[in-house]
Amino acid sequence: MDIISLAERLGDPGLAAMAGLVTGIVFGLSAEQSRFCLRAAAVEVARGQLGPRLSVWLLTFSTALLWTQAMDRFGVIDLGTSRWLASPGTVSGAILGGLIFGVGMILARGCPGRLLVLGATGNLRAILSGLVFAVIGQMTLHGALSPLRQAISGGWVTAGPTPSLLAEMRMPDGGGLALAALFALGALVIAARNRVAPLTLVFGSGVGFAVAVGWVLSYTLSRISFDPVPVGSLTFSGPSADTLMFVLSDSPVLDFDVGLVPGVALAAFASAWLSGRLKWQGWHSAEAMRRYLLGAGLMAFGAMTAGGCTIGAGVTGASTFAVTAWLALTSMWIAAMVTDRVFDNRRQAPAGLASAASFGD
Repeated sequence: MDIISLAERLGDPGLAAMAGLVTGIVFGLSAEQSRFCLRAAAVEVARGQLGPRLSVWLLTFSTALLWTQAMDRFGVIDLGTSRWLASPGTVSGAILGGLIFGVGMILARGCPGRLLVLGATGNLRAILSGLVFAVIGQMTLHGALSPLRQAISGGWVTAGPTPSLLAEMRMPDGGGLALAALFALGALVIAARNRVAPLTLVFGSGVGFAVAVGWVLSYTLSRISFDPVPVGSLTFSGPSADTLMFVLSDSPVLDFDVGLVPGVALAAFASAWLSGRLKWQGWHSAEAMRRYLLGAGLMAFGAMTAGGCTIGAGVTGASTFAVTAWLALTSMWIAAMVTDRVFDNRRQAPAGLASAASFGD
């Protein structure tokens, strides 16, 4: 059955939800197996170590860049139609939102994608933090925090469509592929020095491949759908809020985002179950609970202001080389490392590093 026939049977909303489900399954399985997390990578760098978590993040990042740029170059997708490059971008939102998100990520000990994966394995801290993230995210988009978000985002907006970093750097054709290859080489060197298991690298690359899957499916839907379909891929800021409203609304609407979150949760649960990693976990103190929930709230506001989370802006957006996505990603890294140095890095011993990098497992 071809995609046209499938669209006729399921309808555009159903097909979009199925596309999100497939993308989420690829991400959920790969992220649970590789323990992908930007927060853990930032902690390693902040503490002066190029460790295994950094290698996994770099491999994910380079894989997403490589597939996305290759597909755009050979006409499989058109990144110029994505929201990252087709519309004006907010520079102030990317920087300030990214900084706020980075602080929250350290406090919550994980990014939204990681919280969703951990929640599916029985981590109650991640489940409640994820719910707070979704609620505050909805408030930031359409509720009480929306005016503040708009004020920050409107401070500095690009004139016209968001410029490409490749164009600003005057890179030749294929420059994105070359940069992706450099990131991949760096990832493999760091992985070799830390003796990262080959299977972990495969699944780390799978997280980046999930971004490519999302691009292909959403772009294909945009070409065959009667209704406008945004061209994008993985992100967890908007989808978290959309999924929450889907289950609370009396007139729910299926779309890519609503299929994505259940796909991630189901795949992560199955992966943890088959690997023997399902385990109920909670908080050890009220202080820890306050920290997690404050971090989740800051991440939600920061992600909505920056235009995406560590996946949405930091991998999906960055794979288009949109300037605002790279500004958001850089801000997240800086804020995360500074916050770790201020709040968590009281012990420099290797044991302390290993404990901090566990990010709530």
